[in-house]
Amino acid sequence: MVKKDKKSKTAEQKARVAAKQEKKATQKEKKGKGKAAADSDAEDLDLDAIRAEYEQQQAQFLKITESICEPPSARASATLIGSPSNSRELLLFGGEYFNGALATFYNDLFVYLIDKDEWRKITSPNSPLPRSGHAWTRSTAGDIYLFGGEFSSPKQGTFYHYNEFWKLETASREWTRIETKKGPPARSGHRMTFFKGYIVLFGGFQDTSQQTKYLQDLWLYDTHNYTWYNPVLPPATQKPDPRSSFSLHPHDAGAILYGGYSRVKATASTGKTKGGGQAVRSVLKPVVHQDTWFLRITQPSTDAPANTTPTIRWERRKKPVNSPNPSRAGATQVYHKGRGIAFGGVHDVEESEEGMESEFFDNLLAWNIERNRFFQLTLRRPRATGKRQADDRSNRKGRGKMDEEELLRNLAALEAKGTLEAVDTTLEQAHDDLDLAPIGAMKRRLFTMPHPRFNAQLAIQDDVCYIFGGTFEHGDREYTFDEMWAIDLGKLDGVQEIFKRELDNWQGSEQDSDASESDDGEQSEDDDVDDDGNEGVPLPTFDPQPQTAMKDTATLETPDDADGDTPDATVADVRPHPRPFENLREFFTRTSTAWQDIILERMRNLDSSTSRSVKELRKIAFDQAETMWWDCREEVNALEDEQEAAGIGDIVSIADRIDDAGAVGRRR
Repeated sequence: MVKKDKKSKTAEQKARVAAKQEKKATQKEKKGKGKAAADSDAEDLDLDAIRAEYEQQQAQFLKITESICEPPSARASATLIGSPSNSRELLLFGGEYFNGALATFYNDLFVYLIDKDEWRKITSPNSPLPRSGHAWTRSTAGDIYLFGGEFSSPKQGTFYHYNEFWKLETASREWTRIETKKGPPARSGHRMTFFKGYIVLFGGFQDTSQQTKYLQDLWLYDTHNYTWYNPVLPPATQKPDPRSSFSLHPHDAGAILYGGYSRVKATASTGKTKGGGQAVRSVLKPVVHQDTWFLRITQPSTDAPANTTPTIRWERRKKPVNSPNPSRAGATQVYHKGRGIAFGGVHDVEESEEGMESEFFDNLLAWNIERNRFFQLTLRRPRATGKRQADDRSNRKGRGKMDEEELLRNLAALEAKGTLEAVDTTLEQAHDDLDLAPIGAMKRRLFTMPHPRFNAQLAIQDDVCYIFGGTFEHGDREYTFDEMWAIDLGKLDGVQEIFKRELDNWQGSEQDSDASESDDGEQSEDDDVDDDGNEGVPLPTFDPQPQTAMKDTATLETPDDADGDTPDATVADVRPHPRPFENLREFFTRTSTAWQDIILERMRNLDSSTSRSVKELRKIAFDQAETMWWDCREEVNALEDEQEAAGIGDIVSIADRIDDAGAVGRRR
């Protein structure tokens, strides 16, 4: 949201704002006198006592239970992940909710059953205590590992950071706390990923309510030897700056890090002193990182001692092509088949006398990791035109099939000694049953992205991206979304609603509301965010803008951004590529032989004596075809959009048409 320029205000508006600011200062002064007595009970609460009370409540659960429940309540800084043991489940844990007055922390574990569109709540006698800002990741063995997080008093006067390490067995829903002699210090805002038998942890921050310290230490957990390692790098070695809220993705040779957020010390001018000098003060300046780092992990050789640690090296890569512009925080990515998928984010402008100005986004972006390039994913309505064209082309073939189906239907009716109407009724009932099978058939499907937000929780299962929650700010108010959406990354055919509830009322003070109204220049849009009884808080009016391709910033790279190694773009790629309007099955059917030839040629070049069966060759060929299909998805989508705009609904190979024509001739 962009506020009016101060120069455009009238004298009357200036006077009104000045009067409100003076009134607000007076109210704050009065409030400050009695604040210590009024808030002492809330602010000076013993966090250890609160945590002990939660532990007592947790001990009341005698066994692991799983019960059907409503969708999770609104919360921020939770973690959402696709279950590694069941491709039709999502797992959600923890989080916090701030209503303007008090903060509430959760330690609920929810399971979303995708096929049933059903939420289940898991209770366990051995579950992590309430927290937010923690991180978790799956392992190659199919378990989930969780570390850290934070907890605070209700009014956020004191903070506590966890250094606990947990493992969740997703099949049995059982939590296990892992005790180690040495491990990472307490933190939140960090990120974790996996590499073979290791869990990789980096960064985060520690908040003592007096200062915030950002971290840049790296830790590896060996899941076979149950040991944490803190690799020590040579002093001259480059490494990422301290940060939190970055993206950390798995890689065949280690891990990939992108972006993040931190605050660094800087000096700001406060005017001139009495002696005519320049007065300065120390401030913390927010920094949104856009750099990329490759963490190369070299495992010990097979004949190395058992306690040998892997070799670690950070390598800086070039700045990604077509990076989000302007830079944005709160757009953490989720990994999907060689890509990082990101949604939303916020861009903050320098603080002024009127406060922080922020712009929120609703873009869905894909970062191709190997090619180091960003693409914007745009939603597309179903291709009705292409379907009609396909129907026209298949009319002749369809007539014979329809006649055959009609004949079989009549024979079935005669054998059953029934009427054709009865058979029609049976077929219609079966068709209705099939129509009811898809989850969310009666729920909304939008063709615009959800409301702009930042820090939404993302997870992917079966090529579908799920977006849970997120935060939006307007003035001094903070909205935590109570909803979840799904987007098919292969089709991009709209945004499917999983659930959506009205926002709770904001419990902030009167002074906060007055400040919000004065900051907005007395605009009428403030009426849209007033409390609305018990019916929830409506969001400020937002007009979805048509999604357009992001401006390519490849020509804006600076020499400093050119550090590191990237793939050579001049090497010719002779591998088969997908065509527009071609799904993965059609692509593999067309190119299966070519992929197998490539694999065989590669085996001959390597002088490999290992023999492969036909089934194994087809499996390897399909894996490589699937990787290529997803790798080219953004470019193919762009070609499809251009061709649809030109009235082209499908692409048919001339060779395919010739083959079809020859077949018809032979039948004659």
